[in-house]
Amino acid sequence: MRHRSHGDGSFSLEQLAQCGPDCVFEAGVLVFHPESIELGANVYVGHYAILKGYYKNKMRIGDETWIGQQAFLHSAGGIDIGARVGIGPGVRIITSFHREVGRDVPILSAPIELAPVVIEDDCDLGVGAVVLPGVRIGKGSQIGAGAVVTDDVPPYSVAVGVPAKVQRERPR
Repeated sequence: MRHRSHGDGSFSLEQLAQCGPDCVFEAGVLVFHPESIELGANVYVGHYAILKGYYKNKMRIGDETWIGQQAFLHSAGGIDIGARVGIGPGVRIITSFHREVGRDVPILSAPIELAPVVIEDDCDLGVGAVVLPGVRIGKGSQIGAGAVVTDDVPPYSVAVGVPAKVQRERPR
């Protein structure tokens, strides 16, 4: 069986589906399937971050969003990130997984399921947080460093831990 590369991740701004004004891409950023990635205005992408687009869904990143160093966003199932979102260094956002079909089928041979991730406006994801497929993080929520988000987080919540649990509502 022959294997094909997805490319080296180099890109030009013109290849992106959309790139608003004043976006910053630091050294070492890799972008795959740039034609499926839409960025608003004043988006920052930190050193060595990977934006892994996909041929059948979109990655949308809203205005004034900050993506930290070494973040990994994989949008096979689609990613929709609102405006003014902070994504800490080393955050992982994943939108696909292998379906469980039984012990007779190797996990890597099982069908891949896709599920979108939505992160609404004004959220903050702490260093090293992981967001799993199908999750919606409500407006103004804060996710603690190292948290693994497996379920939806209501608006204006603080969620921490593995798996992430809502600890409290943010004050008004």
